[in-house]
Amino acid sequence: MRQADPHSQIFEGERRRLAGLAYRMTGSVAETDDILQDAALKFRDADLPRIDRPTRWLSTVVMRLCLDHLRSARVSRETYVGAWLPDPLIADHAPGAEEEWILTEDVGIALILTLDSLTPEMRAAFILRDAFDYSFEEIGRLVDKTPTACRQLVSRARRRLAGAEPADPPSSETDHPLVTAFWEASRQGDMDRLLALFAEDIEVHTDGGGRVKAAINVLNGSRNAARLFAGLARKRRFPAGACPPLRWINGSPGFVSVEGGVLQTTALSIRRGRIEAIWIVRNPDKLRHVCLQM
Repeated sequence: MRQADPHSQIFEGERRRLAGLAYRMTGSVAETDDILQDAALKFRDADLPRIDRPTRWLSTVVMRLCLDHLRSARVSRETYVGAWLPDPLIADHAPGAEEEWILTEDVGIALILTLDSLTPEMRAAFILRDAFDYSFEEIGRLVDKTPTACRQLVSRARRRLAGAEPADPPSSETDHPLVTAFWEASRQGDMDRLLALFAEDIEVHTDGGGRVKAAINVLNGSRNAARLFAGLARKRRFPAGACPPLRWINGSPGFVSVEGGVLQTTALSIRRGRIEAIWIVRNPDKLRHVCLQM
């Protein structure tokens, strides 16, 4: 019987963790896959007996690849058309299931958006320190800064992340009725019902990437958000139909649908029984891995 390759055994055992690291750095499913493939090739060529801690070695390689990607992608991100959202990660179960790494890693959309506002070095320092327990000396060697400077990077990142009040814990029992109510009110263009569902300071992010029709700017405020969905209902005259099955998108409740002939994901952030954020991804480049289940 052929003995399993030790390189492959170690890498596959770490794949979920490494995928969580790469996705939190890039916000991209395709880039996560590419980075993991590159890391696997580098690891395959490495002299395993000379590597003291293979799991640490892999995390370091993946982070270096992520930093290279972010630095090279900076120009394209700056010229991105409209609001940018991470690639949606979709599951049929509430967060906590063990079969998918994406359900158990902290990859919420609000977190990824906040991380995306940090510099690549600050983002890397924060993730390596708080999620992977790297020392400041180890982080410094990765980002080419002193341990003291890395400590400051992590401190600034924590302050950025500390301000937001967390959404309610996800629950099918409480979230499904709100998702259904939003679907119905938005399809009917019911302003009063939408206003009753929305938090006063709601934000609506729509990512079309310049590829399909989408709002260019983030909409703020319940009345502006309600006007948007009421206007879409008037223009599109949606046919009657039941709400799509509840899906978990980066751990938030939502659904997958086809709107105006375009596949899209809609995720809701719910706090105190109100919808405080809506994240809609329509960019087809970000939905290649998404399957429509009606």
